[in-house]
Amino acid sequence: MSGSVDHPLRQSLTNEVHARPFAALVAPERISHFAMLSGEGTAATDRTHLDELCQRFGVAPPPAEVNHAFVDFGAFRLKWERHTEFCAWTVFVHGGFTEPFVGGAVDRLPADWVENLPGRRLVAAHVAIAPPGEAASPGERLARYFEPAYLAGSRVAGGMAEVWTDFRIHPDGFGRILVQDRGLAERQAGRLAQRLLEIETYRMMALLALPVAREIGPRISTVDRELAAITGTMRDMGGLDDERRLLDRLIGLAAEIESVTAGSDYRFGAARAYSALVERRIAELREERIVGLQTIGEFMERRLAPAMRTCAAIADRLATMAARLSRASALLSTRVEIAHEAQNQELLASMDRRARLQLRLQATVEGLSVAAISYYVVGLIGYVLRTVETVGVAVDHELATGVAIPPVVAAVWFGVRRVRRRISKEGGAAGRR
Repeated sequence: MSGSVDHPLRQSLTNEVHARPFAALVAPERISHFAMLSGEGTAATDRTHLDELCQRFGVAPPPAEVNHAFVDFGAFRLKWERHTEFCAWTVFVHGGFTEPFVGGAVDRLPADWVENLPGRRLVAAHVAIAPPGEAASPGERLARYFEPAYLAGSRVAGGMAEVWTDFRIHPDGFGRILVQDRGLAERQAGRLAQRLLEIETYRMMALLALPVAREIGPRISTVDRELAAITGTMRDMGGLDDERRLLDRLIGLAAEIESVTAGSDYRFGAARAYSALVERRIAELREERIVGLQTIGEFMERRLAPAMRTCAAIADRLATMAARLSRASALLSTRVEIAHEAQNQELLASMDRRARLQLRLQATVEGLSVAAISYYVVGLIGYVLRTVETVGVAVDHELATGVAIPPVVAAVWFGVRRVRRRISKEGGAAGRR
């Protein structure tokens, strides 16, 4: 198409829907799967470990920019997938077997390489896909592979296969899943195996939130009791000091809840996402009941769902507690502000009374100043008149001094008033600036 330019992300976004394809499997097939919890930011370490295995077998490593790969080593195939916080390693070996879980696919890998897989092992599982020509596994045979009390199984994929597992860790450190092929196409077998392994992996990833919920539950209860005690004493507070102390306690509780929320919010959110994936993968199995067995969906409903509800309840309690603390803090802050306003009003009233007293004192001092200045000015006039009388000028200094008193007092009073007005005017202008 001429005249058009592709978006720079068009190719990568188109390929995204084709990422992580299912393996093509043909029974008999044995699979060993690991999910290593390594956290975020460790993809380079996982990739280095994969490259090391490729070097050992003389196989070209996958491109450096990918976060998943399917590598054929001849005697086995390896699927590597890097997820947000864990890395999945899955080994596939084609060929007949007598015992499905003895000498699994993992034995094809170098033991030291497996021992040094980056991260901590959260999931390890064997999957055996038996060919369709074999008879259905009787109960006594299943009892050799699984613990009967925990056994779950069903017909899946429209009756094209039967699946059994007990979701237990066996003495070799692996879980076990047995699949009896009843006519699966190779892509169907690959999809089924991947869904079963994803159910096991995502189930364990979701359950990582349960210990967190159990740990913070008592902390939330402690905060709840203290908040109730604080709320109960808010009606009987004696004064501003009591209110400030209670506000400090509320701030401390809010900080505690915020710390707990920050430490658990990601884990609870991830648990919700992983649990939803488990439910989706179980629905995709299209299970049909085998008489006398619980289905995988029923097992998860009884064992995983209560744990997820516990985590959801704790997350809801955290949100509710944070809201209650916020309301209590707002209420107490309002009371403290009202008390401060009352104190400020009393202070302003006191300042107003002092200002009026100062005005009165100023008026008194002003009157005394006029009298004092007038006294000295009249005295000076008297001295001048006596001097004039001494030199022979006929002046009655006492009469002249008495006559001078009214104008002197008036002049002094007018001058003091004028100075005071000027000072007041300059002070007002400075205040406005």
